[in-house]
Amino acid sequence: EVSLVESGGGWVQPGGSMRLSCVTSGFDFGIYIMQWYRQVPGEVRELIAYISTSGENAGYADSVKGRFTISRDNSLQTVALQMSRLKPEDTGVYTCAAFVGPRYYWGQGVQVTVSS
Repeated sequence: EVSLVESGGGWVQPGGSMRLSCVTSGFDFGIYIMQWYRQVPGEVRELIAYISTSGENAGYADSVKGRFTISRDNSLQTVALQMSRLKPEDTGVYTCAAFVGPRYYWGQGVQVTVSS
C-alpha cells in the first residue's frame, strides 16, 4: 500500500524557520521525482519545489527560491522541505507528492501557519 505522510507543520512567526518531512512507503521511491505543493484556500495548488530522483537537481517556485530547500534520502525513502525566512504568505497546506509520468502519489498534507 502506497503511503506518504507529512509531518512538521504548525505555527511559526514571520522570519522563522520550519522543516517539513515526508515519509513514504509502498512504491519504488528512487525512481520518482519528489515534489512539494502548497495550497491556500481559494487558490490553485502551487508546485513550490521538486527534486530529481538522484537528488542532484532541484527546482523552486520564484515565491520560495532562496528561502526553501528540498532534499531527499533514497535509503530512508523520505523527502524534506527546509523553510526559512518564512512570510505570512507562506501560510497554507503543504503536500508532498511522488511523480513518474503519468503517475502521481499524494500525501494528506500538513498545515503551515505563519503569523505573529
